[in-house]
Amino acid sequence: MSKHAVMPTIATIERRVVACRKCPELRAYCAEIGRVKKRAFLDQEYWSRPVPGWGDPQARVVLVGLAPGAHGSNRTGRVFTGDGSGEWLYRALHRAGFASQPNASHRDDGLTLRDTFITAAVRCAPPANKPTPEQRANCAPYLREEFAALRNVRVVVTLGKIADDAVHALVKEIGTYGSPRGPFAHLAETVVDLPGRAGVTLLASYHPSRQNTNTGVLTEPMLDAVFERARSLLGPSPPKEI
Repeated sequence: MSKHAVMPTIATIERRVVACRKCPELRAYCAEIGRVKKRAFLDQEYWSRPVPGWGDPQARVVLVGLAPGAHGSNRTGRVFTGDGSGEWLYRALHRAGFASQPNASHRDDGLTLRDTFITAAVRCAPPANKPTPEQRANCAPYLREEFAALRNVRVVVTLGKIADDAVHALVKEIGTYGSPRGPFAHLAETVVDLPGRAGVTLLASYHPSRQNTNTGVLTEPMLDAVFERARSLLGPSPPKEI
């Protein structure tokens, strides 16, 4: 981006994401999921489009997930909304003071985020939650634009290894490392410098997927520890009540 280019806003990026057709195979897959539906949601109209990030445009904490769930975000149109992963995530965000309520069921459920923005490495639900390298590359520019627009970011929480890899790929493209990147691990930290923002902490977390939460790989205290650490990295002052 040249120094004279106009910085895209979060609203502009959202519109671009929703209109994206870079991966025809994912567009067809998401549309088919929305046509067939899950028995529990037969009376609902599925979103079935790419899912944009959402939250506070002035956020200091940015969460990056993997991709929409076929019957979660692909149904509701809001990231981490309407499935088991979101149930775990928003409860933890609420306990940490980053979310106004502990549940997220649909786009108009009254939930608001404070000092937090949530996005994903891939914006369409992929089969078996396994996006291809090409699909991940097609979505990378949206993450780059969001990081450019979120000028106050101080902490980036990566939810799962695919998200962690996507964020580190972005750092290699636009930033520099203030501390070496270690292997992906829960609560692993890396300090990086992004354009105009020095000393940003990348904080890794296991993804709150059913596969991890049902098996004890990720527990609620473990997820709480992530946001407690994020809060401590922001400084001593707690957020105002939402």
